[in-house]
Amino acid sequence: MNTQVSLIQPGRTAWRALAYFNLYRFLIAFLFVSLHWLGQLPQPLGVYDRSLFAASANIYLVACITAHFFIHIQKPRHAIQVAVNVSVDIILITFMMYASAGLNSGFGMLIVISVAGGSILKPGKISILFAAIATIAVLGHETYIQFYRTDQLSNYTHAGLLGITFFVTASISQILSTRAQESEALAQQRALDLENLAQLNEHIVQRLQAGVVVLDDELKIRLLNESAKNMLSIVKDVKGFHIGDVVPELANHARMWKKGIGERSSVVRSIRGGMDVQASFVPLNLEKRLEILIFLDDVSVLQQRAQQMKLASLGRLTASIAHEIRNPLGAISHAGQLLSESDALGKEDKRLTTIIEQHSQRVNNIIENIMGISRREQAEPVIIELGSWLAGFIKEYLVEYDLQAGDISLNRQAKAITARMDPSQLYQVLSNILQNSIRYSKGSPLIDIKYAITEETQRPYIDIIDHGAGIPDSVVEHLFEPFFTTSSQGAGLGLYISRELCEANQATLNLYKNTKEGCCFRVNFSHPEKQHSLV
Repeated sequence: MNTQVSLIQPGRTAWRALAYFNLYRFLIAFLFVSLHWLGQLPQPLGVYDRSLFAASANIYLVACITAHFFIHIQKPRHAIQVAVNVSVDIILITFMMYASAGLNSGFGMLIVISVAGGSILKPGKISILFAAIATIAVLGHETYIQFYRTDQLSNYTHAGLLGITFFVTASISQILSTRAQESEALAQQRALDLENLAQLNEHIVQRLQAGVVVLDDELKIRLLNESAKNMLSIVKDVKGFHIGDVVPELANHARMWKKGIGERSSVVRSIRGGMDVQASFVPLNLEKRLEILIFLDDVSVLQQRAQQMKLASLGRLTASIAHEIRNPLGAISHAGQLLSESDALGKEDKRLTTIIEQHSQRVNNIIENIMGISRREQAEPVIIELGSWLAGFIKEYLVEYDLQAGDISLNRQAKAITARMDPSQLYQVLSNILQNSIRYSKGSPLIDIKYAITEETQRPYIDIIDHGAGIPDSVVEHLFEPFFTTSSQGAGLGLYISRELCEANQATLNLYKNTKEGCCFRVNFSHPEKQHSLV
């Protein structure tokens, strides 16, 4: 990016100023030529030599037209054109002054204007040269009159004062022009700095992992960075569109917040991509108008961060549980085993010892599961080709749980689909879901597994579909809560652990469909190339 503005190289402003100066010259020349051809030259114009005045005026007009062409093509360079034009002015105006009664005609003021114009257009030592040329021309004019004209007296006093005026005008114009150019250069430099800063800000905003949306007072989109487009599944340029036409879910929250009845932070589900995002609203008061700044955060990332904090707290809790519960639990279990080996116990008493052992083992399993969550190492996601990985998983799962080959079907895709997740943790997630699904599913196959890519977000997903009677509404809201179960044999941690594992990999686990013909659990992965780093 350019960071400096030169005072030497003329820009468009300098050429435009030269064009305006030439327009003034053209109007003066055109006026003199028109008055001559109309025969309406006022006194004292051309009173001494009408033909010389007419020739000088016509040459002046042609010179102005020619100068316009060279100014338009900007060749030769600016300084040369300024010097030539001012010199032509001084010479031709001096001839018209000579033809019109000398200094008394008032043409000296036109030379002053030309000297001032040249000094403004090209400040520096050359402005003094313009004043010197003009002074020499005027003094030469008076000298010529003294020696070659008897009808007019020379006026060196007037010529001298006019020469002083030339130099004073050139000096003042030079100072003013220099300051004007310095001010213009400073303004251009600051404009360039602002442009560079705007580009830098734009680059930073576009690179932010958080989504940024700016709405004007009419809820039209003024800014939308790449992260926001990815979160809201927007693929085209929507700048200037109403937010309601692009993301109606977000528009409803924005309207309520603008009216003062909405929450500052809300969770919004994008219908296009099925992604939950947290929208935080901030007012922007700019030039007496209200604009809305919205920060969007991927809820899965926030959940992953929250999960890391939960795991740290749970680790401390489970260490205490292990110390306080497992030792007495082991003593109870051991006492029950010893008691069951006694020959003095009757059949009913042995049934009681069996219950003690079973429930001791169940409590121990619960503790093991909780400790497994706290001890679980950080996820190490890798790229998985879902088709081949799922085929291997199903084959291994059927053998492990002694199922028939047709009990689980896989809907293979012709196109390879990849996802990013820790393979061992994905295995545990699917195993937990299948254990619940197979228990209630009927028919053949018991389970259908499908995988594909969401068209809007390009995020891969896996669907596990059973053919049971569905899940009661009273159970659905507690489905992923820890220790919630409808089975006397379960600990209520399977789905909870599965969701935790998904969140550790920036994926989500949800009950996607629930009908009387069965239900569908969906594992929705993050984009393989757009995962956020929490390190």
